Amino acid sequence: MPRTTGKLLNDWLRSHVGRVRRPLTAAVAVGAVGGLLLILQAWLLALTINAVAIEGHGLTYVWPWMTGLIGVFAARAVVSALSEATAFEAAARVKLDVRKRVYAHLEALGPAWTRQQRTGDLANTLIDGVESLEKYYANYLPQTALAAFIPFAILVFVFPSDWISGLIMLITAPLIPFFMILIGKGAERLNQRQWRKLARMSAHFFDVIEGLTTLKLFNASRFEAEVVAQISDEYRRSTMAVLRVAFLSSLVLEFLATVSIAMVAVFIGFRLLYGDIHYLPGFFVLLLAPEFYLPLRNMGTQYHARMEAIGASEQIVKLLNTPLPESKAGTDSLPDAAPLDIRFEHVGFAYEPGQAVLTDIDFSLAHGERVALVGPSGAGKTTLSQLLLGFMQPQSGRISVNGVDLSELSEDAWLSRVAWLPQRPTLFHGSILDNIRLGRPDATPEAVHRAAELANAATFIEALPQSYDTQVGDRGQGLSGGEIQRIALARAFLKNAQLVVLDEASASLDPETEALITESVERLAHDRAMLIIAHRLETVRRADRILVLNRGRIAEQGRHDELLAGGGLYAGMNSLYGGAGA
Repeated sequence: MPRTTGKLLNDWLRSHVGRVRRPLTAAVAVGAVGGLLLILQAWLLALTINAVAIEGHGLTYVWPWMTGLIGVFAARAVVSALSEATAFEAAARVKLDVRKRVYAHLEALGPAWTRQQRTGDLANTLIDGVESLEKYYANYLPQTALAAFIPFAILVFVFPSDWISGLIMLITAPLIPFFMILIGKGAERLNQRQWRKLARMSAHFFDVIEGLTTLKLFNASRFEAEVVAQISDEYRRSTMAVLRVAFLSSLVLEFLATVSIAMVAVFIGFRLLYGDIHYLPGFFVLLLAPEFYLPLRNMGTQYHARMEAIGASEQIVKLLNTPLPESKAGTDSLPDAAPLDIRFEHVGFAYEPGQAVLTDIDFSLAHGERVALVGPSGAGKTTLSQLLLGFMQPQSGRISVNGVDLSELSEDAWLSRVAWLPQRPTLFHGSILDNIRLGRPDATPEAVHRAAELANAATFIEALPQSYDTQVGDRGQGLSGGEIQRIALARAFLKNAQLVVLDEASASLDPETEALITESVERLAHDRAMLIIAHRLETVRRADRILVLNRGRIAEQGRHDELLAGGGLYAGMNSLYGGAGA
């Protein structure tokens, strides 16, 4: 990773300090108090040992100092717990803030962007990546400040007691952070590579789990298992490379600290032997010597938390820097009781310049009207629905609702009037009750039951062991495709939206379930505007108007009988598929 990139990522991590300055300052302040208590502890212990071992006093004489030691031990325990708690509070706030920002950015990027990404990669960034920031704020930053304060405070007491030992500490102390940074440069690059491999492994493993049934049916599961094993082995080797550098760094830092402490001990020992120093100051300095280097060694240990945070933050920053789709932040709203009159006025759209997906789309959709979109795969049906939902913006022309440009309406004002029923609805882990009232969390159980009855879902739901409180897995695990579709329909009935965008809910179902869903859709279409994305011609016969898309344009439109009589593309599709597909 280039040095400039590492610096930019470190600056990004530092930019969050301002939001948690108070708990971080408290953590450092409490840690500093702990350092001063440590010095007091060493002095009381030195007084006690000197009085007993050198001056020959008894327990009664040293009892006040021993009582003070017990108090210092208790105070240090309290201070240590308080320091950890405040540092954790700071880290938790940063993680919450970063997660909110990442989630909000993902939401702003919209479904059109997320569909092109690997879910495992995004999940790894949002969960593990953010979690890896914790040690940077909870451990590394406080320890960096304490590594400057505590050794300085110790030197203030060491120099008056023994200036030679103080000089040794002053000279050797900078060696520890110097070698820490020197070795850490290589580890930073390795950490970055490790996080990239983890992202790749997470994304691939998620894809394998998602498609496990397909892999088993095509007897490809063993091959994919070998691929996962290969990626895992690459990650293992990358992790071991990071650990090798980490252990080397720890070895060097421990060696330097141990040699420095040994130098202080040797000099004190010889001077005690020749009578150049008294026992009390010598023992006091000897007790403080390991504690002088401990904050520096701890900073070296926590330096790896910094490198891990930099490695994890690359993907987070990359995601946050992803440009948002062109959007006009509308603020207008529509009158609550106003029926919808939707118009596509010469709308054009292209994902890539010069490769138009939709061209000169011009039609209307009124309240109580049912319009169906049919056409070959890639004709632009899904793109058109995404534009209507507001997930993308037209690049030419406009979409208006009751004469107001859709881009001028606030997102909440528009989506509150829309229900979306995709071909494969998403159910979330939780109860059936919660899944149905996704669009209306405050809906009463009675309203939910009524919506389920209208969707022909009440019978199978009430037959479940826990009825509406039955827990379902992610994506509706534990339910059949038809049952998931009917819960999604119940969700739409409960929301009672004025516009329903439906991606042929009855596709790939058995005849009995298809009949139940078709009946529910007929109820749902009553007194609403409905746009149906059709994949089979037999599902659009009841539509008030059928739009036939071909190569991004409306090739023809009309009712089923009119289009058949016209002998155009629709009639050809009907003849080709015999009413079974589009």
